[in-house]
Amino acid sequence: MLEDRSCLVSRDYRTESNWAACMSYRLDRIEVQHGKRPLENDEESEHVQCKLPKQSDAFNRVEGVALSLGNSSASPDEQADNQRHAGDNSDSSSLIHAIGRDNSISCLIRCSRSDYGAIASLNSSFRSLIRNGELYRLRRQNGVVEHWVYFSCQLLEWEAFDPTRRRWMHLPTMNPNECFVFSDKESLAVGTELLVFGKEVLAHVIYRYSLLTNTWSSGMQMNAPRCLFGSASLGEIAILAGGCDSQGSILSSAELYNSEAGTWKTLPSMNKPRKMCSGVFMDRKFYVIGGIGGAESKLLTCGEEYDLETGTWTEIPNMSPVRTARNDMPATSEAPPLVAVVNNELYAADYADMEVRKYDKQNKEWVTIGRLPERAASMNGWGLAFRACGDRLIVIGGPRAIGEGYIEVNSWVPSEGPPQWNLLGRKRSGSFVYNCAVMGC
Repeated sequence: MLEDRSCLVSRDYRTESNWAACMSYRLDRIEVQHGKRPLENDEESEHVQCKLPKQSDAFNRVEGVALSLGNSSASPDEQADNQRHAGDNSDSSSLIHAIGRDNSISCLIRCSRSDYGAIASLNSSFRSLIRNGELYRLRRQNGVVEHWVYFSCQLLEWEAFDPTRRRWMHLPTMNPNECFVFSDKESLAVGTELLVFGKEVLAHVIYRYSLLTNTWSSGMQMNAPRCLFGSASLGEIAILAGGCDSQGSILSSAELYNSEAGTWKTLPSMNKPRKMCSGVFMDRKFYVIGGIGGAESKLLTCGEEYDLETGTWTEIPNMSPVRTARNDMPATSEAPPLVAVVNNELYAADYADMEVRKYDKQNKEWVTIGRLPERAASMNGWGLAFRACGDRLIVIGGPRAIGEGYIEVNSWVPSEGPPQWNLLGRKRSGSFVYNCAVMGC
């Protein structure tokens, strides 16, 4: 992650890092950029013991920091010296001269993206390869994907969590106006971007965080701006369906976003307009599930399937996890369905009964298979994140507390048997998750 020359790396990066057993380098100088967020205190995060391959102690700690490389505070002579110490492999056609460009890239795409900040500091050739997105495109083409969880427990503050190395990282602070701060927001990770949707005064706005530059920007617009929609991503594309326009009208329209091209494409409309719905990709088709629709704004129990090849929507009865309607509460008081897909199987979190359910695609019904983590509290589903993260399910939340509490990240791998939740990390933070997205790249 780079901001001009800055990136997110561990402050413990003092020793050599194993590049998939292909190469190793040592960083001689990493300087903290002025104006960046200070290092997080050790007390703010709790180390959780885990079984990992042997690595340096730096990668077995649960902590996150924002560091910068080659800051302008260094003199021109120091910068030139840094470049010389980066090695003689500055030939952009070879990257690592001894093994050639193709072998260099083959090694690099198998490195953890946690190491890319350090790799980018070696010289301009490595920096360009990572910053222009080419390396991430090659990773996707070769089936190399790492999933990081991005979430916000404080307004305008976003953090990233690497579930493999169990480290926390801070993103730059967003800088929108007050209207955006207090508006309803949705988030979506697609390609190497994190999109946050909200509203400023009378218009909808999208803030985009780039993994490549480590910066936030705005100005992107959908064809039909909306909020409270259902969405999901698949590689470099994402589909957004339903929601409300700026007048509050419930929409049936849908759009496809291509993060590499930066384009929005209007898709055929759904059979039913709906808002506060959820979206997933499963079996390479997009599904919108549940939500609120109709003249009386009632809960919808159906889902709809969009076939990307035929461009058609098909309604699926009873696809939404069953929620018992309460007469004393409006439908909008409950969160959208908490659903996620792992290995083309659909799961749901029942926040009322603290249960995990699995969708039986053949019989088109939901089956209870286990329990949620006991300390994952919510307010009618709000404040709790339930996401797919590669081959595992992730639950992010914490116990309700007065004042500053803490957040926990729990995971379960469905292929290993019934739900047995593993605590990956815990840190001091607000216990209410406002937004959450998983970026796989």
